[in-house]
Amino acid sequence: MKDKENNEVMQQAGNIFSLQDDFSLIKAFKEGDEAAFKDLVMRHKEKVRNLIYLNLGNTSAIDDISQDVFVAVYRKLKQFRFQSQFTTWLYTITMNKIRDHVRKRKIMSIFSAFSGEDNEPFLESENHREDFDVNEMVRNAISKLPPKLREPLILRDFEGLSYREISETTGIETGTVKSRIFRAREALRKLLEPWRKELL
Repeated sequence: MKDKENNEVMQQAGNIFSLQDDFSLIKAFKEGDEAAFKDLVMRHKEKVRNLIYLNLGNTSAIDDISQDVFVAVYRKLKQFRFQSQFTTWLYTITMNKIRDHVRKRKIMSIFSAFSGEDNEPFLESENHREDFDVNEMVRNAISKLPPKLREPLILRDFEGLSYREISETTGIETGTVKSRIFRAREALRKLLEPWRKELL
């Protein structure tokens, strides 16, 4: 009896370990295991939220965009071909949703200008709190970079993607990715120069 229980425990443990990588979870989902998708979401939701936060800031849109990302993932996951890392595919969807959000906000601001309505600015104003928040200061500086520099910088320095993965995510040549990241780092360094003492 004890041996049987031990075997069942070992089998359960084996099942858990067999689902530890993204591809195994995706395969399980394709075979009809809805719980595998929930595991995939749990594994990557904070990465997605962090990517949105770094691009947009701490806004109420983070939850909505995250939901849109995983709805899109759910709808498209059965078409996933295992030709790239799941994270590369996921980041591509996330960046597209972020760009969609920015476009919508810009359109809303145009219409509100004609209607005379006041709209909150897309980018939060500089934080003038007395206590120095390093994370917020860096995020504000990043938000001032043009999107073509900001996006590869975040994917490389904050999300840890390789140059090849960033190229696949953004559709930009690897050489251009490296060049833009270099320029982004230089621009960020200049933006943060006045707060060098606080940051070091």
